[in-house]
Amino acid sequence: MTSPIVVMGVSGSGKSTVGAALAQRLRVPFADADDFHPPANIAKMTAGHALDDDDRYPWLEAIGEWLAGHAGGGVMSCSALKRKYRDQIRRHCPDVRFLHLSGAAEVITRRQASRPGHFMPASLLASQFETLEPLDADEDGLSIDVDQSIDSIVDQYVARTTGVNG
Repeated sequence: MTSPIVVMGVSGSGKSTVGAALAQRLRVPFADADDFHPPANIAKMTAGHALDDDDRYPWLEAIGEWLAGHAGGGVMSCSALKRKYRDQIRRHCPDVRFLHLSGAAEVITRRQASRPGHFMPASLLASQFETLEPLDADEDGLSIDVDQSIDSIVDQYVARTTGVNG
């Protein structure tokens, strides 16, 4: 049994890929927050417009509810860029942990450019970096740099949260 985990970060940081690999390693369910967006949010982002807090509220509620339903363990990839978004998720699932995939804007821009067809255009990446509020010291989570292999990121997270290597 493990606390639910949110793999967070800006678009292109590898949340879905790392989240799926982490869930596989921990043998728990995985969900991608992109799948929880209502059609209006996807249309807005596809048109190149950033979501506002009103757009995000029902989306974050659904994410929090999924995590609460997986209290025995689950991994969700979700941007969770602001503290208040993470607080909203915690209202549903107080024991959630966060893995912030951080990295230099140049690295993430390069990664974002290699994702053709994703509904989140690269033009919105700058607004995500402006919005990003890294984890505060009182938040249960850690930050790991994305400029390394997926296996290395997962290994580091597992080792740092469980004390078990590999």
